[in-house]
Amino acid sequence: MDPVSLQLGTKNLWSLLVRLLSKDPQWLNAKVKFFLPKMDLSSRNKAEDATQGVMLQLNRLHTQGQATWQAFIHCVCMELDVPLDLEVPLLSTWGHGDGFPSQLETGEESQPESQLHHGESWSCGAGGGGLKRPHQSCGSSPRPKQCRKQQLGGYEELAKRYLQLLRSSAQQRYGSRTRRPGQPLAFHQAYIPPILQWSRATAPFNTQEGAILGDPKAEDGTEASILDLFNTKADKGPRVTVLLGKAGMGKTTLAHRLCQKWADGQLDRFQALFLFEFCQLNLITEFLTLPQLLFDLYLSPEAGPDLVFQYLEENAKGVLLIFDGLDQALHPHSSKDTAGPEAPSPALALFSGLCKGTLLPGCWVLATSRPGKLPDCLPTEAAMVHMWGFDRPRVEEYVGRFFSNQPWQEAALAELRENRHLQSMCAVPAVCQVTCLCLYHLLPSSSPGQSAALLPTVTQNYVQMVSTLGPRGHLLPESLLGLSGVALRGLETGKVIFSVGDIPPPMMAFGAALGLLTSFCICTGPGHQETGYAFTHLSLQEFFAALHLMASPEVDKNALAHYVTLSSRWVLRTKARLGLLDHLPTFLAGLASRACCPFLSHVAQRDEVWVGARQAEVMQALRKLATRRLTGPKVVALCHCVGETQEPELASLMAQSLPCHLSFHNFPLTYADLASLNNILGHRNAPIQLDFEGCPLEPHCPEALAGCKQVENLSFKSRKCGDAFAEALSRSLPTMGSLKKLGLAGSKITAQGIGRLVQALPLCPQLEEVSFQDNQLKDGVLLNIVEVLPCLPRLQKLDLSRNSVSMSTLLCLTKVAITSPAVRMLQVREADLIFLLSPPTETAAELQGASDLQGNASQRKEAQSRSLALSLSGNQLDNEGCRLMAEAAAQLDITRNLDLSDNGLSVDGVYGVLSAVSMCQTLAELHISLLHKTVVLTFAPKQEEQGGIQERAALHDGLMRQMPCELPPHSTRIRLTHCGLQAKHLAQLCRALGGSCHLSHLDFSGNALGDEGAAQLAQLLPGLGTLQSLNLSENGLSLDSVFILTQCFSTLQWLFHLEVNSENQHIVLRGDRRGRDQLAGGPLPEFPAGAQFSAFDQHCILRSVCLRQCLLEPLSLTHLCETLEKCPGPLEVKLSCEVLSDQSLETLLNHLPRIPQLSLLQLSETRLSPRSPLLLADLFSLCPQVQKVDLRSLYHTTLHFRSSEEQKGEYCGRFTDCALSRVHVEPLCWLLSKCEDLNQLDLSANLLGDDGLQCLLECLPQLPISASLDLSHNSISVEGALCLVKTLPSCPRVREASVNLGSEQSFWIHFSREEEAGKTLRLSQCSFRPEHVPRLATGLNQALKPTALTLTQCCLGLKQLTVLLSLVRWPVGLFNLRVEEPWVGKAGVLALLEVCTQASGNITEISIAEAQQQLCLQLEFPRQENPEAVALRLAHCDLGTHHNLLVWQLMETCARLRQLSLSQVNLCDTSSLLLQSLLPSLSELKTFRLTCSCVRSEGLAHLTSGLSHCLHLEELDLSNNQFGEEGTRVLMGVLEGKCWLKRLDLSHLPLGGSILAVLTQRLRHMTLLQSLRLSHNQIGDTGAQLLAAVLPWLPELRKIDLSGNGIGPAGGARLAESLALCRHLEQLMLGCNALGDATALGLAQGLPRHLRILHLPSSRLGPEGALSLSQALDGCPYVEEVSLAENSLARGIPQFCQGLPLLRRIDLVSCDIDDRTAKPLAASLLLCPALEEILLSWNVLGDEAAAELARVLPQMGRLKRMDLEKNRITACGAWLLAEGLAQGSGIQVIRLWNNPIPPNTVQRLQRQEPRLDFAFFDKQPKAPWGT
Repeated sequence: MDPVSLQLGTKNLWSLLVRLLSKDPQWLNAKVKFFLPKMDLSSRNKAEDATQGVMLQLNRLHTQGQATWQAFIHCVCMELDVPLDLEVPLLSTWGHGDGFPSQLETGEESQPESQLHHGESWSCGAGGGGLKRPHQSCGSSPRPKQCRKQQLGGYEELAKRYLQLLRSSAQQRYGSRTRRPGQPLAFHQAYIPPILQWSRATAPFNTQEGAILGDPKAEDGTEASILDLFNTKADKGPRVTVLLGKAGMGKTTLAHRLCQKWADGQLDRFQALFLFEFCQLNLITEFLTLPQLLFDLYLSPEAGPDLVFQYLEENAKGVLLIFDGLDQALHPHSSKDTAGPEAPSPALALFSGLCKGTLLPGCWVLATSRPGKLPDCLPTEAAMVHMWGFDRPRVEEYVGRFFSNQPWQEAALAELRENRHLQSMCAVPAVCQVTCLCLYHLLPSSSPGQSAALLPTVTQNYVQMVSTLGPRGHLLPESLLGLSGVALRGLETGKVIFSVGDIPPPMMAFGAALGLLTSFCICTGPGHQETGYAFTHLSLQEFFAALHLMASPEVDKNALAHYVTLSSRWVLRTKARLGLLDHLPTFLAGLASRACCPFLSHVAQRDEVWVGARQAEVMQALRKLATRRLTGPKVVALCHCVGETQEPELASLMAQSLPCHLSFHNFPLTYADLASLNNILGHRNAPIQLDFEGCPLEPHCPEALAGCKQVENLSFKSRKCGDAFAEALSRSLPTMGSLKKLGLAGSKITAQGIGRLVQALPLCPQLEEVSFQDNQLKDGVLLNIVEVLPCLPRLQKLDLSRNSVSMSTLLCLTKVAITSPAVRMLQVREADLIFLLSPPTETAAELQGASDLQGNASQRKEAQSRSLALSLSGNQLDNEGCRLMAEAAAQLDITRNLDLSDNGLSVDGVYGVLSAVSMCQTLAELHISLLHKTVVLTFAPKQEEQGGIQERAALHDGLMRQMPCELPPHSTRIRLTHCGLQAKHLAQLCRALGGSCHLSHLDFSGNALGDEGAAQLAQLLPGLGTLQSLNLSENGLSLDSVFILTQCFSTLQWLFHLEVNSENQHIVLRGDRRGRDQLAGGPLPEFPAGAQFSAFDQHCILRSVCLRQCLLEPLSLTHLCETLEKCPGPLEVKLSCEVLSDQSLETLLNHLPRIPQLSLLQLSETRLSPRSPLLLADLFSLCPQVQKVDLRSLYHTTLHFRSSEEQKGEYCGRFTDCALSRVHVEPLCWLLSKCEDLNQLDLSANLLGDDGLQCLLECLPQLPISASLDLSHNSISVEGALCLVKTLPSCPRVREASVNLGSEQSFWIHFSREEEAGKTLRLSQCSFRPEHVPRLATGLNQALKPTALTLTQCCLGLKQLTVLLSLVRWPVGLFNLRVEEPWVGKAGVLALLEVCTQASGNITEISIAEAQQQLCLQLEFPRQENPEAVALRLAHCDLGTHHNLLVWQLMETCARLRQLSLSQVNLCDTSSLLLQSLLPSLSELKTFRLTCSCVRSEGLAHLTSGLSHCLHLEELDLSNNQFGEEGTRVLMGVLEGKCWLKRLDLSHLPLGGSILAVLTQRLRHMTLLQSLRLSHNQIGDTGAQLLAAVLPWLPELRKIDLSGNGIGPAGGARLAESLALCRHLEQLMLGCNALGDATALGLAQGLPRHLRILHLPSSRLGPEGALSLSQALDGCPYVEEVSLAENSLARGIPQFCQGLPLLRRIDLVSCDIDDRTAKPLAASLLLCPALEEILLSWNVLGDEAAAELARVLPQMGRLKRMDLEKNRITACGAWLLAEGLAQGSGIQVIRLWNNPIPPNTVQRLQRQEPRLDFAFFDKQPKAPWGT
């Protein structure tokens, strides 16, 4: 089109456009305001007509540039009803870049730029901010004095005009807001003040609450709350207030609200108000002065800017500067203070100067920010105010105002009240606004309750809002994607303000049409202005960014996971980009919800499968986060994300992954945060503990936890909690049914708030612990709290510490404690004030580990009893006062502890206290330490309560014995430690103590008694009665005193143990509980030293003397031994010193024969000389009582002695790691040869070497060893091993020798008492060289008896083995050779058989196992010929080939072969062909085994051919081979004619129908068959019926295994009938078949009488079948093993009346056995005296079953192992088992893995009883040495 036509066309189009827009001038005004935010519409000439006004506005839009005009044209076509004939030319002409003319002839010239800027406005937010006059610089130009004087006269007039202009501009700004499309009329009027809460002590008024809540019911009650922000009392210094609130709380809205109120004259204290937003200040790259900031960027005065600024400085108290978005400030300011208003600085530096008072001193500064790390420029005295959003009344009021003029107001409020989740979302004002906007569009077309259901998450609120705001009822996917791309690019680059070129015109029009974008004038510097655009809220930009990530095909789905991150720290100020992606993961999670799939599919224009794949990526990223251990802020963020997904599975995963103790520290939490947390916890099964410490909390946020059943422990510790918080908490507590512990510490709650909580506590009867510490509570409040104690029956602790308590109140509390039956302790010490209470009757049983075992009347009485602890420490009672209190305490039956510490007690006062308590029946312990000023009396329960305890203990008499550490009833412990007591005080002390009738433990440690005191005390002790212990540590006693005390063994009936440690002066005399109980009836009879205790041996208790770190010289040892000779026995003596000389050792050993009552002598940690082994070896002949001598490392020596009444028996000697060498061998052997019967001798870990070994072997015939000799770790080489082989013939009693020269270094020789018929020699890792083989053969040839030789990894190659076989030649006998070498597994069957041809004797057995690398041969001497084999060899062998030669040689050496076993071999065709030729010649072959091997079909044919000639076979094993069905069919030919067969194993072979039919035919002729194994062949019911038909033809059958064959009830019943006819059957294995109870009943009716083993695991047996089997088995005399594992037996466990006398093993694993069957199960096991192994793992046995098993354990003498893995046994049951185990010495292990027993209890149990095994892997303890 030529230019003329273009001009004519556009003129016509222009006219049509003007005519169209003249119909809707209001819409045009809104668009002009959007695209030209700086234009004042009111400045238009009122007189001009509508058409002229439209043309003027269009001209203004056109002059803004091409992008603005194009966006406007798109708005026209998108929002208005434009005729099609007009829409097409509009978009084609002006909707694209090529149709934009340079000038339009509109009939009106464009107005000058200056006129368009009159009253222009500027803002970064949705509502705009400051105002700007035409630019005039207010920089740092000089101010001449003459100019200033000329203007001085108009100084005040200029300022007054500027302030008036400032206010009128604000009035104009906030009085001309227009309604956006789709918004109700009340949209801008629905402002509700959020909750404001002061965070520091700078609160402006004396309130009890600390939160500025306002009055939501008042008509306009917001001003009072807002105005209180500026009511601070500070007249000097900076007046800075920081408003902290999370995104969406309304910070920016409040800032603009303040501007509006000031414009309306409601903030009259301020003459000037300036509003700046850091998101706009960040765009300014130049440095500014303060005047430039105020005048160039906000509003310029008409004249005299310097004078106006001077006026502002002089009246700074009336100036308010508001800075919005402090968290978005980018540029760091210098640490130096600003010099003054003349110095240009960054915007943040100017803000810092204003805050510090260096700029405009005295002005008011209000800043808004998200919580987190604030700039360091803020003064410490700045007031912090938290903005918390809406509570429920505010939400309802907002909704009411929003719909104030709408017919759906009640419907909207009803939707809100009925949906609690919607209420929690509306606690955030921004979300509340979006929700109301959605309801505005949904309510007219929805039924009640349906609208709220469409808004389940925040994300779906935004989705619904965007959907409902779409033009003409539908959304344009391209526009949504384009706008979302702008949003994402902005967030990634830190941009929230966009220029007109950043947003394409169609996207701009779309955002304007839906009200998603807002526009404003931005200033990037003095004189630089342009129009800026932003999303109406940052969260909306984040939503669109998330939408772009999810719906844009340009975004790779694998990149989505990078955006799913959690942020827990504040963005650092030094970063060049803002942290604007905080809510992006939340929106991504929300869009990943299934409900958003249609919306995303529409936007992306893809199917739901494509969308689902992207959603799955986000869900997977959330799942990974859900299983991680996160900090508190990240946990909250993830809760929001997971809640947005609406995925119960993901919520459950996160809930279960949370730790049991969840802590939140020092970050703000809102109602919405706790609501999201509560939502996640609703999917958790286990209880959880929530701790909030130092967190600013929204006052009503506890309401979000209402109904949370998972919280067991709830704790708040924050000074920011006030009465409103307490009131909200009081409403939630009664709904938290699992809450046991409640803590509220360090708060500002007053009497009013505590009163609400006290009213709520009785509604929480499950509470066990309540803490109100450090809350500054007064006396009356504390008394009110204590009054609710009777209403909390389970309460165990009430903590009121660190509060204000007067003395009168303390007395009142003490009275409450004494009179209340529940209080057992009142602890008042310094700042502590704690009540401890006793649990109720029903709770006491729960606290015990075994309530079912111990619940009785005495227990209830004990639970109801209580005692009170009192503390009177730190007073001035002195001696007399302490005595009087001690006397009074004896009469107070409620007292448990009486603390009289730090009351000036002296030694003289100790006598009085002892006399006062001497007759007290309930005194448990008296502890007096004058050095530490300690005087504490502890009292025991009353007499009737102890009776209840004794009655309860009697119930356990059959289960456990009382531990020695437990005190008998009424025992008293007196501790007089560090009191400066000397020998002169003892007489008076003992007189005072003599009156105590229950004194059991006496402690005199830390005094100064000395040797004199010890001697005096030895005379006084008989007068003190029967003690349990006497402690004389740290009293300066010498060894002479120890000897004096040792003499007390014969004078004191109660003394059994003396423990002395000279290094730390530890001296303790102890009694024995059992001894005390036994001696209660009378005195100990007198026996002379060394007498026989025949009549009293059952009552003899072991006595012990333990002297540690003592100087043991010969004289001291002589004195000690002479003293010990007079001590009654049995006696243990344990000594230790640094070094014991040979003279001292000889002295000690020489005295041993004169101490016949000695049972043990131990020298631990005592260094002996190298000669000591010889001295100790001589002890066997010197002292006949010695039984074992154990010397280790010349450092630990233990001597065991047999009692004098025991018969002389075996001796054991251990001399390990004693540096014994060749020179010691002969004298040691000479000394040991004098021993009559040396059972074991251990010389391991010495320095014997080969020479010492040779010498020892030469002396071996003279040594009377009857069991074993250990020579391990003695540096023995191959020469020593060969020497052993050579020496064996000269040692007729040697039965076995084992040598391992590898890293294990073991060398054992085992003996028998008589001459052995055969010897076994095992050599491992001996590294034989070729020259060693002849020597080895020579040694073997000298053996006179048949010998077995095992060579394991001895470097014996194929050649050496051949040589060895050829050299070994015996006159007569059998020789067994086992070779284990790596090459055996690789050589192949043919090579190994070829080796056999070189044997010098007849080979009778060949066994090859390639996987085990093992070759086993049995040779028979002398070599004999089999005539039949010779004839066969001559008939069939042609020596012309190597094959025939090998066959001929094998026929010769294997003529008498009886057994051929091939396991895990790969049988090649050559080998099978060899066997085909060889087998017919083996006329004596009885056993052939081919298992787990691979054979080709040709080889099977060869093998079948060869085996078919072996008619005398008695055993055939072809199991576990990979033959295939065809190969198996071929092998069936082997069975033909095998009438002598006794054992047949065809397990794990494909026995199909036809094959099985052939098999059953062959079986009919095997009348001698004794064992038939056909397991895991899947023969099914058909095969079972075929077998059942043939079983009666097998009269000798003793063992049958049909496990894992898919046999059902039909086949099982038929088998049961046939098996009843097998009278000799001993082993029956039918496990892993679905037999059912019918088969079990059939088996029970005809159970073979000789049955020994019955295996029916996994047989689908029920209680009925199991009971029938147990009744049939009951009394069977031969049954040894029964397995019913993995059957649902429940109450059908075996119950015997007669028992099974030979039963060794019973397997009841995973049989659903519980405690209900515990007693009959234990009774049945007790009727099986031969039981060695009981398997009860993977059941549901609890403590009751453990108690029953523990009861029978001591009576099961042969039991070795019990498996109780994976049951429900707790710590109580485990302790009972430990007690029972202690009485059953034969038991090796009880397995308890995976039972609910705490780890610390596991450690304690294993220390006490190592045979309890809690490990995953089974580890049975080794038998102790010497057994």
